[in-house]
Amino acid sequence: MPNKMWHLKNCDLFARLMPEQIERLEMRSRSRSFRARSPIYLPSEKADSVFLLTKGLVKVCNHTPDGKQSILAFVEPGELFGELALFADAAREEYVEAVEAATVVMIPAVELQELMSQHGGVAFAITKMIGLRRSRIERRLKNLLFLSNRDRLIHLLLDLAEQFGAVADDGIRLRINLAHQEIANLLGSTRETVTILLGQLRAEGFIHVGRRKIVLTDPQRLSQTVHRKIPYQLLT
Repeated sequence: MPNKMWHLKNCDLFARLMPEQIERLEMRSRSRSFRARSPIYLPSEKADSVFLLTKGLVKVCNHTPDGKQSILAFVEPGELFGELALFADAAREEYVEAVEAATVVMIPAVELQELMSQHGGVAFAITKMIGLRRSRIERRLKNLLFLSNRDRLIHLLLDLAEQFGAVADDGIRLRINLAHQEIANLLGSTRETVTILLGQLRAEGFIHVGRRKIVLTDPQRLSQTVHRKIPYQLLT
């Protein structure tokens, strides 16, 4: 079975499609690999396709007016990105970069639009995925406006635990490796501030910090400091 078809068939978004529908998507899509830290697409490029990440990790970014990088979201295998091509025939506004070596399947937007119109389950799954990602971004924007740097960092660590957390003997390990500057880019803060705040949380027994590794050692108590509940599955 061709790699593209295997990835499409084993993606939760397309799991309920008929074999002929998968085959049609496969025939009209193409696969491409990217090295770590290489761009997948740039602002102003034509938005005529949607990307399915099949391997690796990518980040969706914007540049602020003063030239700094703002990270909007991280995308894991099995997720789509570039999805605004489904709703507007316009140029890309954001840019996407491979955090680590990545492989994507590029699906023409018109094909996915047609499939969504024919298959309510696919339309619902894609809409749900987009809504979840947008809600995370909106929550970070609200936090940026109303919360202190410390509380924003705590919310970010809890967000990352929900998306990338793995329960371990010493707490919740984040499967994503982030430098302090990348955390600052997510927070709208500075690397120096992030370093100080992570040191405070570590001294208070909330986290353990290694080389680009973070473990939430007491996630329940940490979440209580910002009056937030964490998913039950992360407590077991």
